[in-house]
Amino acid sequence: MKILDKYLLKTFLITFTTVFVILFFIFILQTVWLFIAELAGKDLDFILVIKFLLFSMPRIIPLVLPLSVLLASIMSFGNLAENYEFAAMKSSGISLQRAMRVLVVFIFVLSIVAFWFANNVIPYAEYKFVNFRKNIAQAKPAMAIAEGQFNDVGTYNIKVNKKSGENGNILTGVTIHEKSNNVGENKTVIKAKDGELISNENSSILKLVLNNGYYYQDVTPKKYEDRAKLPFIKAAFKKHIINIDLSELNKVDDNKESIAGTNAMLNVNELRYTLDSLSKNLDTEIISFSENINQRVGIRKSIAPLNTDKAKKKKALPNDLLSLYTNKQKSDILKMASSNVSSNIYSIESTQKDLKDKQREINKHLTALYEKFVIAFACFLMFFIGAPLGAIIRKGGLGLPIVFAVLIFISFHFINTFGKRLSQEGGMSPFMGSWMSSFILLPLAVLLTYRATNDNGLINFDAITTPISQLFQKIAERFSPAQNKQ
Repeated sequence: MKILDKYLLKTFLITFTTVFVILFFIFILQTVWLFIAELAGKDLDFILVIKFLLFSMPRIIPLVLPLSVLLASIMSFGNLAENYEFAAMKSSGISLQRAMRVLVVFIFVLSIVAFWFANNVIPYAEYKFVNFRKNIAQAKPAMAIAEGQFNDVGTYNIKVNKKSGENGNILTGVTIHEKSNNVGENKTVIKAKDGELISNENSSILKLVLNNGYYYQDVTPKKYEDRAKLPFIKAAFKKHIINIDLSELNKVDDNKESIAGTNAMLNVNELRYTLDSLSKNLDTEIISFSENINQRVGIRKSIAPLNTDKAKKKKALPNDLLSLYTNKQKSDILKMASSNVSSNIYSIESTQKDLKDKQREINKHLTALYEKFVIAFACFLMFFIGAPLGAIIRKGGLGLPIVFAVLIFISFHFINTFGKRLSQEGGMSPFMGSWMSSFILLPLAVLLTYRATNDNGLINFDAITTPISQLFQKIAERFSPAQNKQ
């Protein structure tokens, strides 16, 4: 390796490492903020908090790594251009492509490492992260409940005035609101003097034993005029047991990116195997439903050829078949037909919703598969945007490079998120949704590399202003006094 290659690699590595550490720390703080409700006031020791953060750290890499490559490239090549080191290299016959050669090799190795990390480390960390949260709740059930505030646990909102005991499982002053099917309504309230949390590490059921309390439940009368009386049921108890499903603590909301679904726990081979199973299941269900609905409406797979002689002997049917029946029979037939149509429409709509959900699940797995390759390509893309951009703007440091880096990365991240959401809902193919951000920014990388290689500025204003000035000059010559006289 030549002295120039060593110098460029050393300069880039120092900048890249510094930027990566700073950005990683910033995103870790964001993770802590997202999960502050699970960490604060839950009697967790320092070791458990560190494990919680360690298992959540790998998911940050797909965001931090491309941004670090982009910012480090702009800053490194901006410093070289600002200090006229590029001018010295070019005067010695060293082109920009030659200067970038050793860094291209480094980025290629970094892309391979990024793919390996996304394919092996992140799925393992996601699996450990979800199970770690569940195991904490089983080993320390009091973690699910904080003092002096309502805690959303499964189908209950639980508030306790004080926790005591070795593991905080002895509760004093318990108030429980049981959720109803209607959003915003809590028709059942349970108040108890004290209680105890009992759990088993081999079970996902948390048992809450309440002592000396009252049970209140609102009743909604069938008659509207009786509802103004606000009737309710009240009962006293010496001991009351509530079973809480701890799996509710780890339910995944697909509309949030703070907690990844099961597709994030699979590597490429597992995703391909799962996709094959999901696709076969979807095809089987489509065929089964089509056969079922055809039988219900009287459509057969094969229709036997008609015997023309017998068909000729049959009496021709009238155009209005209902004229063959009485009025009562007509009414019964129409009611039956209406009922069958309504039943078939309901069956089709419900099955359509199920099929859409299954197709959405397939799209999510396809998106997770393509994302493992996108992160590797994103490192290449960000380097070929950042390096020529730094050479063009000729500014290093933390000023203008950060502005360009943030604008480019926000655009990349927004397009990527928009594409994934759209593909999951069936608006476009998962392939296009995952790669859309890369396809859109790839021409920018090619353009910047071309302009930096030819020593052109970021924007060639002459190419814009010259045609406009020529157009105005032609117009002025056409309407000039001399032209008018002729």
